[in-house]
Amino acid sequence: MKKPIDAEARRAVKPVICYPVDALPQPDMAAYEGFRAQAKKIDEVVVPPRDAATFSVPAGGFFRITSVEGPQVGDLNLWHADDLTERFYSGKTRALHGTHVTTGQRLWSSFPALRPMVTIVQDTLDWYGKDEFGGSVHDVIGTRCDPYTHNLLSGGHYHHCCHSNLTRALADATGLPLHEAETHVHDVLNVFMCTGFTRDTGQYFMKASPVRPGDFLEFFAEVPLLGALSTCPGGDCSAEHSSDQAACYPLLVEVFETPKRALAAWNQPPANGYDRSHGR
Repeated sequence: MKKPIDAEARRAVKPVICYPVDALPQPDMAAYEGFRAQAKKIDEVVVPPRDAATFSVPAGGFFRITSVEGPQVGDLNLWHADDLTERFYSGKTRALHGTHVTTGQRLWSSFPALRPMVTIVQDTLDWYGKDEFGGSVHDVIGTRCDPYTHNLLSGGHYHHCCHSNLTRALADATGLPLHEAETHVHDVLNVFMCTGFTRDTGQYFMKASPVRPGDFLEFFAEVPLLGALSTCPGGDCSAEHSSDQAACYPLLVEVFETPKRALAAWNQPPANGYDRSHGR
């Protein structure tokens, strides 16, 4: 097609942020720091390579994901512990906070609740920022590696994709049949993964994660949580994310409980106040 004479003027229109977040209630990071100082470790789970595991976190508690042996990416799912239909909503989190998240930002839950599920309180990779390729760490872009896309692109039947790992872990934790558990597995927070979009084609890319043993990402639980973490079969995702050849390492999840007396003045965020009856 012939380029219109006003093409450059159309391109030069300034963008507008879709969801200004200035009006959002800001997390009280000082209060969370005080809670953390009193919190006691109550559980830990080591997630083996190319596998997944679940964990539970009380409201007002914390959980920390740590690299313990080598550079490893993890795929995180979160559900409200009392209602699996309220789950982490990566798309809305991305719309509110951007493609990658770090300290002080939140992971939001699905409709109709649409409330903070967790707040990121510590991130040892926050120094990374954005690199020259447009890459950054901890993305809410990718959907999780899955056997369906793998089959579509290569004809393979790989059973240790993060989608499959998360499905099995959730089924084991809840007693749900695999086909029912699978319906609750959702788009993830790609913990430690370094990703972005190419400038020329706009394609999703990944590169070797900057994570090293001792690096961690820590969250404050705004609601009671059931979490599941998969160690990506691509290891640090420097080359591929569905592989039996990539070097893979475990990840450690630690759970901390804040004493109830310390939480006396804190309240869980309420579910979204939108009155759905007016739209029906």
